[in-house]
Amino acid sequence: MTKPLATEATDEVLARVADVLESRRPAAGGDPTSSYVAKLLSRAPDAILKKIGEEATELVMASKDATPDRVVAEMADLWFHCLVALTHHGLRPEQVLAELARREGLSGLAEKASRPKE
Repeated sequence: MTKPLATEATDEVLARVADVLESRRPAAGGDPTSSYVAKLLSRAPDAILKKIGEEATELVMASKDATPDRVVAEMADLWFHCLVALTHHGLRPEQVLAELARREGLSGLAEKASRPKE
């Protein structure tokens, strides 16, 4: 396994990206003619969901090809578009990190069984 690079905290990076995405909302002054994110948000949810599907597929292909650099690049694209989806829903990455922290140390099978049935 590759040792993680010594970088700033992930939560800080995600929070900063989320702040930028929030500023691109058309309601916050984001211009869909000059901002990719504002364009996605103005065409939400379909445009965002389409991009998430595309990026997930590209990640699957990079993973299948076992090309680590592409896996990282495609994962970054997927995470970015997932952050755009969070912005669309008025949610923050900190909420996702809190949920991951809540699940830490739990068996995945036990955690899934504890979820309310839909």
